[in-house]
Amino acid sequence: MDTSNSHEIIAIETTPLVPAKGSKKPKTPLPKLQLGILITLQLAEPIASTSIFPYINQLIRELGITGGDDAAVGYYAGIIESLFFVGQALTVLRWARLSDRIGRKPVLVIGLSGTCISMLCFGLSTTFWGLVISRCMCGFLNGNVVVMKTMMGELTDSTNMAQGFALIPIVWCIGGFVGPLMGGTLARPQDHWPALFSGSFWGNYPYFLPCAIAACLLLLALVMMSLFLQETLSTNCRPKFTSTTVGISNSPDRESLAQKPMANMSMRSLLTPSVVMPIANYAMLAFLDVSFRVILPLFLSTPTHLGGLGFDPATIGSWMALFGITDGIFQALFFARIVDRIGPKRLFCISVSCYAPLMAMFPIMSWILRARGEVDHAITVALLCHLVVTITWDMTYGTIFLFITASAPTNNVLGAINGLGQTSAAVARAVGPALATSLFAASKEHNLLGGNAVFVILIMLAGGLRWLASQLPDEIQDRDD
Repeated sequence: MDTSNSHEIIAIETTPLVPAKGSKKPKTPLPKLQLGILITLQLAEPIASTSIFPYINQLIRELGITGGDDAAVGYYAGIIESLFFVGQALTVLRWARLSDRIGRKPVLVIGLSGTCISMLCFGLSTTFWGLVISRCMCGFLNGNVVVMKTMMGELTDSTNMAQGFALIPIVWCIGGFVGPLMGGTLARPQDHWPALFSGSFWGNYPYFLPCAIAACLLLLALVMMSLFLQETLSTNCRPKFTSTTVGISNSPDRESLAQKPMANMSMRSLLTPSVVMPIANYAMLAFLDVSFRVILPLFLSTPTHLGGLGFDPATIGSWMALFGITDGIFQALFFARIVDRIGPKRLFCISVSCYAPLMAMFPIMSWILRARGEVDHAITVALLCHLVVTITWDMTYGTIFLFITASAPTNNVLGAINGLGQTSAAVARAVGPALATSLFAASKEHNLLGGNAVFVILIMLAGGLRWLASQLPDEIQDRDD
């Protein structure tokens, strides 16, 4: 008897006619080298952007913009922090569409170069308008974030997408550790190291050193990207005016889009419900998150008699660094596992629900300080509790990126979809800092709801995000089907 034929017969008879529903595809190994380079590029961005947070409020006071009114610092800090996102909102979609045509790397070169130059200009600014121009320049020339998210989507597939996109919030957490620590430590170096920085230059530009170090990091990232990062946009996906059907699901919206040539595909045709809902969630998430990010250092720096904690820039930088590194370690170790266990939608809804206690912790800390009369171990414990809630909240980003990437009907419009998402987020982030800090300043100045009106309003808006989260699809569409 032919043993080979008998084995074939046994194999055929034991093969199930219908694959099991619960069977999962084996995970594709992540392209570690390319992802490592991409992550390094992404790391330079948050370091540069967050390094100004510990000292921006003190810089505004020293420039005399507020005329000595500490309660008004929040207005101007919010304007400066919003200007980057105003510029980004006006141009990021164009950068995203351009990257779909000429490739990802050329757009990254422009973005990294623009950010580097703008950081140097920021450090050399001695007037309010100098700060305004440098932050606007940084936003106008920066399409990096959307291009990097697009490249992450192109370097991963449905089996390892959660692992890949988990790295994005990790990078921002690490940047949130290094950036504030660097900004708070290196600001006013003539005060900390007078033997090394005794020249008149450092007296005239006391905040140039952290900006210069951030610019050097960006320059290093630019060189690394030019030498080692591979282009992820296939030449077959560049405008040959032909359609592609990679990653199309069976939904009517996606089928109709897949049949359209790229040249004829307008932005309006991409605005299907499956695309709009994740983007709407991302926009509201970005607004609430950036509001929290600017209120945190403002609250920490606000004098105690106005309801803040009265920390100096170095202390603020240390606390924000602790928040960033702890958050990053948690995301690295547990995010992908939690997504696999409970699913992206459930995790997103749980994380969104943490925003209310996140805001409630601010007036609680103010009350503790008034009750005890000084910043002691009770405030330290409250800040550590705040950190735990922040970690849970931050898992929203990794999950919403999964929904946005999976919503792209074809790979050759993935940049455009990410561009739409980033534009919406940039608009929200442009409004968020100015609105949140102005509400904070108005709440303290006019004692609205005991100085806590800003927190009540943000909690109410978080309820809207919770409703939007419930409208997301229960499962993420497999892009490989």
